[in-house]
Amino acid sequence: MIVLGIETSCDETGLALYDTAPLEGNRPAALGIMGQALHSQITMHHDYGGVVPELASRDHIRRILPLLEQTLGQAKLDLKSIDAVAYTQGPGLAGALLVGSAFAQSLAQSLNKPALGIHHLEGHLLSPLLGDESDKVPHFPFVALLVSGGHTQLMLVSEVGQYQLLGETLDDAVGEAFDKTASLLGFGYPGGAAVSQLAAQGKGGRFNLPRPMLHSGDLDFSFSGLKTAVLNQLKKQVDFESAGAAEAFRADLAFAFVEAAVSVLVSKTTKAMQHTACQDLVLAGGVAANTQLRKAMKSQAQKMGFQVFYPPQELCTDNGVMIAFAGALRLLKQSPLDTLTHVPGAFDVKPRWSLAQQK
Repeated sequence: MIVLGIETSCDETGLALYDTAPLEGNRPAALGIMGQALHSQITMHHDYGGVVPELASRDHIRRILPLLEQTLGQAKLDLKSIDAVAYTQGPGLAGALLVGSAFAQSLAQSLNKPALGIHHLEGHLLSPLLGDESDKVPHFPFVALLVSGGHTQLMLVSEVGQYQLLGETLDDAVGEAFDKTASLLGFGYPGGAAVSQLAAQGKGGRFNLPRPMLHSGDLDFSFSGLKTAVLNQLKKQVDFESAGAAEAFRADLAFAFVEAAVSVLVSKTTKAMQHTACQDLVLAGGVAANTQLRKAMKSQAQKMGFQVFYPPQELCTDNGVMIAFAGALRLLKQSPLDTLTHVPGAFDVKPRWSLAQQK
């Protein structure tokens, strides 16, 4: 079964073709990726300091058909080879989601094939199941830490489609806090990676930033206060003795911010692992590529005796592969293709959608 995946939740247009046949036997599931194409709108939104929804929607319209042609070309297939179409139904920007939904539903109906709406976060948390050359993948049940610009959640994953929310951010997502801190430190959008790189040049001990909700007794997060603490430190430091001192100040402050954010994520995740008695942890979402977070989580996993799994590095950010793969898993679990029916009515999207409500 060949599934086309379409991702348009925010500022990446991603398409991919996934074949379920390699799921049989012991071959790594990643071999099922037949073709993929991705376009990022980062350059377009850079001057605005963030994603402009209307511009994002228009760019998805402009890119989606050429990316489909590119993906089919990689796979050396035509449209008739597609058995099903999976698309991001939510959450995300309403206009951006509508582009993907409209395109997916129209294409599926023209081919007389089923279309399936996928939760964006489900795509992220299942993507480590794609495996690698060693075929090491997490086993159900596992805990997933979903960290991105829009989400920070801890989820218990019992099986495909069965998710229990353990904790989430009460305000800013950790990725958003990274980007806002980057802006305070003089970087453009998005700046999370730049903050991490600057932090690698800094030293600890100069700043004592708060660890919000570290001892709250639950598994929820809060990052707005940490961002504000960075702002307060910058306000105190009005003048610098020299350019070198200014750069050292910024690097040390970035170090303190990253250290505080990572320590909270690791601490809460460790509690979730103990609470659920799971042995496998999935770290997914754009922030899952963060070097400091990976290093700290690996160290904690070795200390506490659990394993950490990540998506392939290139699949940490939004992409079509994760949607195609999640759609394939759901279709395999749900029913034979010939019993699936189209959703009547057309372009159904859910800009706000809790993953824990999935069935």
